[in-house]
Amino acid sequence: MNNKDLSKNSMSMSVTNPKKKSILPAFPFLVAFPQLFSKNFRGLAVFPFIFLKDKMLKEDRAIIFHERIHLRQQLEMLWFPFFLWYGIEFIIRWIQFKNTHQAYLNICFEREAYTNENNFNYLKNRKFWNFLKYL
Repeated sequence: MNNKDLSKNSMSMSVTNPKKKSILPAFPFLVAFPQLFSKNFRGLAVFPFIFLKDKMLKEDRAIIFHERIHLRQQLEMLWFPFFLWYGIEFIIRWIQFKNTHQAYLNICFEREAYTNENNFNYLKNRKFWNFLKYL
């Protein structure tokens, strides 16, 4: 087998077949960073990273999936508009509920993520901009 054949074979490796090695890095990138979090928060998605309060949370499928839902939302809206919308909606909900925790829980992005964090097939069938359903 020559170099041309090797590069051809490596480019055709399947990302979805677990028996074949992927040339792509693991996604998302999981980073334990406890200094980033207050006592109430355990994870934060900032594409393409998921930051976790504790490295043990890497094993928590629900929190990882919750943050993966946020990564999909960020991809759909692009990074900056997602965080702009998130911040504006947080302020509106804070005025509405007069409570920061209730404001956070009622942001449409959080409502979608919390509702579906245990449905591990959700992202396979999720409709584009589905977070609008949670406004």
